[in-house]
Parts: sequence; structure tokens; C-alpha cells
Amino acid sequence: GINAEYGRMENYTSHRIHNDLWQIFTNTLDWKLNYIHPNYEDYLTMKRPEFPQPCPDVFHFPLLSKKFSWHMINELESIPGDIFAGSGNNNDKRLAGGYENVPTVDVHFTQINFQQEWLKVLRDYVAPIQRRVFEGYSFHGSALLSFVVKYHEKGQRELRPHHDHSTFTTNTALNRQGIDYDGGGSYFIRQNCLVRDVDIGWTLMHPGRLTHYHEGKEITRGTRYILVSFNDP
Repeated sequence: GINAEYGRMENYTSHRIHNDLWQIFTNTLDWKLNYIHPNYEDYLTMKRPEFPQPCPDVFHFPLLSKKFSWHMINELESIPGDIFAGSGNNNDKRLAGGYENVPTVDVHFTQINFQQEWLKVLRDYVAPIQRRVFEGYSFHGSALLSFVVKYHEKGQRELRPHHDHSTFTTNTALNRQGIDYDGGGSYFIRQNCLVRDVDIGWTLMHPGRLTHYHEGKEITRGTRYILVSFNDP
């Protein structure tokens, strides 16, 4: 059935348009060919100084393919009604505590039964990169909050300064700055550093707490989609 408040599909399978997205456990190799960025493998052999670092301790690498981004956006926007509606408020029944201090208009992967699939992406593809850029730490494999944020010129346009509830955060661009939207970007306040030029499927990885207080800069036109994951909360 559908939970009206969040348009949540309790049994999402029959409604899927891009069922391949959910095949990471059953067709692991095909999933990788379809949905992991074609340049990902190049970064598995890089040493930390070789990684792009647009701001201090903000590492930049290609994770997901354009097809993943298109399929995920299309999947979410094709759900009957508006699955993004009802989010963006401080009071949020999707969260254990029921309260979000810095809310975004978003869809949690738990709402579309994609949480286990995403955890596998983190363990198989994000963790090896994390070990290269933040040596001495190993991803524990947990991420309670993984979600797609939608910034829209007529909706939420920006996000005020905040820390993330994570040891490290990944933030993946799902569409194109300067084409699909103008403005936007992640601004790291202590570092006085704005990251705006992130290509589709490319990911920023940065510490979630203490050092990397950041905000989402205002978009001035269009719609910006990002995939955010709070890893090891």
C-alpha cells in the first residue's frame, strides 16, 4: 500500500521503472557495468596526494555513472504524486527521533527500499576509496541516512550551515551545474572554500563533524539533485 504522508510504497517492486537499480545483489557484474562510473577503477590505485582535493580534506572522485543518475531521478519523479512532498520540515516521522535540525526536501532510500542496495555500494565501492584518502580508518559499514536532495528554484533553494551526522559524508552530483541549474554548490566555512564544479556521478567525500561545517549555496535557476550519505554516524 501507499503511506499517503510520504508517498511511501511499502512494497516498491511492482512500481519500479528502472528495476535494474535494485539488481546489485543478483547481477553484481552487470550492475557495476551499468551504474559505476567508467573511470572509477582508475582511482583504486591512486595515492592520496593524487586525488583531486577541491578543498582541504574534501576529496573528489568518480563513483556513479550518468545512467545511475538519470535512472534514480526518473525513478523518484515518476512515483505517483510527489514523493518529495512532506519533507523539508523540522518534524520528520522518517527519523528515529522524529526531528531534523537542518531539513532538506528529500527522499530517503528507506522510502523506496533501496537502503540495503546503497549500503552495498558503500561497502564495495566507497570504502576502498575512503581507505586511500583517510588512511587508518576503516568504514564500519553503516549509514542510517542516505537520501536524494532536491533543490528547486520554486522550492528549497539553499541549506544553512550545518554539520553532518556522520564520520564521513559522501555527496554525489546527479545533474549538471550550469545546465540543469545555476548557482548551488557546497561551501565549507572554516576552509572558506566553495565546490561548485562537480560532474554527474562524481562524489565529494569529507569529514562530517567538527572540521567541515558547511552549507548548500543557493541555486538561482532550475533543479539540483544530489545523493547524500551520512556514513558511520
